Amino acid sequence: MDKSMLGDLDSLPEEDKIRMSAMIDQLQIRDSLRMYNSLVERCFSDCVDTFRRKSLDKQEETCVRRCAEKFLKHSMRVGMRFAELNQGAATQD
Repeated sequence: MDKSMLGDLDSLPEEDKIRMSAMIDQLQIRDSLRMYNSLVERCFSDCVDTFRRKSLDKQEETCVRRCAEKFLKHSMRVGMRFAELNQGAATQD
């Protein structure tokens, strides 16, 4: 975790800072897992039509790859935009 996130918590005792840091880390892991699960569920539902084989056919594989790329690009763009908005809000204070 980026320790600058705890900058506003300087007045807290060290024990509480460590606890807050651990909580933030857990939330970040949970959010990452949710994003991954959402990606898998969405791309699987959109791309896999049948269960005739144990591996994906070429069309399904291409679809999954494109779906995952779009999802990740979108997530990165949303994250960048959120960071821009947070930075703008911080400079207005």
